[in-house]
Amino acid sequence: MAVVHLKSASKTARTDEGETRARVAQLLAELEAGGEAATRALAERLDGWTGEILVERAQIEDAASAVSQQLKDDIRFAHDRVRRFAEAQRGGMNDLSVTLAPGLEAGHRHVPMETAGCYVPGGRFAHVASAIMSVTTAKAAGVPFVVAASPPRGPEGIHPAVLYTLGQCGADAVLTLGGVQAIAALAYGHFTGRAADILVGPGNQYVAEAKRILFGRCGIDMVAGPSEIMVIADETADPEIVAIDLVGQAEHGPNSPAWLVTTSRALADAVIARMPELIAALPDPNRGFAEAAWRDYGEAIVCDTREEAAAVSDAYASEHLEVQAADLAWWHDRLRNYGSLFLGEETTVAYGDKASGPNHILPTMGAGRYTGGLSVAKFLKTVTWQRMSRAASVEVAAVTARISRLEGMEAHARTADVRIAKYGSAKSGADA
Repeated sequence: MAVVHLKSASKTARTDEGETRARVAQLLAELEAGGEAATRALAERLDGWTGEILVERAQIEDAASAVSQQLKDDIRFAHDRVRRFAEAQRGGMNDLSVTLAPGLEAGHRHVPMETAGCYVPGGRFAHVASAIMSVTTAKAAGVPFVVAASPPRGPEGIHPAVLYTLGQCGADAVLTLGGVQAIAALAYGHFTGRAADILVGPGNQYVAEAKRILFGRCGIDMVAGPSEIMVIADETADPEIVAIDLVGQAEHGPNSPAWLVTTSRALADAVIARMPELIAALPDPNRGFAEAAWRDYGEAIVCDTREEAAAVSDAYASEHLEVQAADLAWWHDRLRNYGSLFLGEETTVAYGDKASGPNHILPTMGAGRYTGGLSVAKFLKTVTWQRMSRAASVEVAAVTARISRLEGMEAHARTADVRIAKYGSAKSGADA
């Protein structure tokens, strides 16, 4: 039994992260101290944006005229799938009440956060799908106020398709901001007076680092790095489809890992041979991104058995995990660590990224070992409650007093003692 790396990555997602961390920390401090004026200044310096930051509702409505009917229909299609999936998730999260003993009732409630900040990348692409994934899910969770931020694309501001999508998904406020300044504005409540309770959405390494630093001041969906794909394939897989799917994610950027894990050496050789040809056929700048990603971050790993392949996959905990192999039920039951799973060649990461329903904001850099992707649960606080009769209070008080004194917490014990004295004649914890 063996695991052989036919191609290994020369870099990882954590390469050069120290420099990014220092720069982002400095910017966040400046933006917090300087407030909205500092945010405007940075938006002008980095994005050349001098217009209004808070988008007026009329502008969002006017964006519809710049979007074709076909694109509107496609956006509605994707929004409907994502909304229905998120609403089904919410429907499966029930409040709880349980009687633990006579007179002692406890439970939990799922309470939506008050304000969500959703970052929608701009930059090279118009990320309408990210707008759908974040804002729609927050609204399905019941968040009453959702603020979205997206960078300008030239003097016209936010891409009209993104602006139209944000309106369709129910964003309550939209900020023309990108990068660290957008994350800071969402967290600090600049331009809306509503500081976000949680920050969600994908972005570049500066956006991800800003969210990481701000965690604790507010919640975040996850610390996410560059987009990742792993394809598990056996001898039954089509090497052309495997290679195309790997390239499909490598075009995200020059640091997007694409990993192949296979039990077939012949398939691995075929995919490795095909990758440069498929990449060369892409238009610029996608070709350059995919070429660098495959060169520096791509891997091809051959395993003797499917058990070894599954173990390798779980160790990597890829953001997107495709399985193009026989006996899909076995893989579904066996695999544990991933952001989202795509079973069979009939589905592909791009479907999940754009329109099929499950959320595409997913854990990267191994975070799939301990967290899933964005869901309605990220926007909900599970808060507990309890209520007791006097008899139940006396019963719990005696145990509480004894444990408190064992731990050296006398004041805790006395909160129990006073209830024993008031509600009944049960033996005092002081006699323990």
